[in-house]
Amino acid sequence: MEPDKPRAPNIRDVAARAGVSYQTVSRVLNDSTAIRPETRQRVLAAIEELGYRPNEAARALVTSRSRTIGVISAQTAYYGPATAIAAIETAARREGYRISATYLASSDRASIQSSLSYLLAQGVEALVVIASQVRVFEALEELAVTVPYVALAATTGVGHRVAFDQIEGGRRAIRHLAELGHTEILHIAGPQDWTEADARMRGYLQALDEADLRPRAPVLGDWTASFGYYAGLELLRMRDFTAVFAANDQMALGFLHACRDAGLDVPGDVSVVGFDDIPEAAHLAPPLTTVRQDFAEVGRRAVERLLQELRGEPPADDAAIAPELVVRASTARPH
Repeated sequence: MEPDKPRAPNIRDVAARAGVSYQTVSRVLNDSTAIRPETRQRVLAAIEELGYRPNEAARALVTSRSRTIGVISAQTAYYGPATAIAAIETAARREGYRISATYLASSDRASIQSSLSYLLAQGVEALVVIASQVRVFEALEELAVTVPYVALAATTGVGHRVAFDQIEGGRRAIRHLAELGHTEILHIAGPQDWTEADARMRGYLQALDEADLRPRAPVLGDWTASFGYYAGLELLRMRDFTAVFAANDQMALGFLHACRDAGLDVPGDVSVVGFDDIPEAAHLAPPLTTVRQDFAEVGRRAVERLLQELRGEPPADDAAIAPELVVRASTARPH
């Protein structure tokens, strides 16, 4: 006969170890202000000693609080949204919250309504929206959202916003190339219904204007390395440019591949700058100069903003997070 497995400690075990009633332990778990500091410390010490883990489902029934933040994302296949979700989960867990994520099958109103209904049925206390398409925000404006929410987007008038300064990121990429002496700089842009792609393109055009350089029509891409590769093969036939700014690192990776297949040297023949600083960027051939985004900071700010609203506190400044240009070996002075 197998020995009985040890029983997990419960709230009454904690109460006995701390020398208090189980109601007192419950008040400590629910952050009641009616508990003396020394009693709270005694209960917390007992919880730590016993390894007690509260039953979150039971607590939600008693307190009517799920301590859950919902996340709606339009796309997780790309580095940015996937990394943002991981950062939000880390920040939420640090504050004693969980996340429940759902993904939009499409960006139409019915899909957004379905995702909202799914999360609200779980009793989420707040929402983070990671959906960069303009039409997603237009649909959200039409829907009555009953909980606090923030949008992770470059530009939007919907609720509170947590964002990177995507325009400044584009400007820094072009300034770097202009300072190296490049005057013919091409931009491989992302899909223009994405607010980030539009903002990065605006940064590209602004920086060209500031440097008094000739603007070129951006090439509209789809974020994928495949697009960067096949677009690169076509663009390199003319090669009437000396530098390329790709709206994300995946398209930059594809363009690097096209340069190798065309027998061109990077950065000897063409300089290349990406955007995002994916983990592989430092290990490409050559290592990629790119614009880094701090996804851990955006996750922390999103959760902080929601908790401030839940507590009735005034929201913090919503200034965009400044990007950082990471210079590596894919850029150099033109011949």
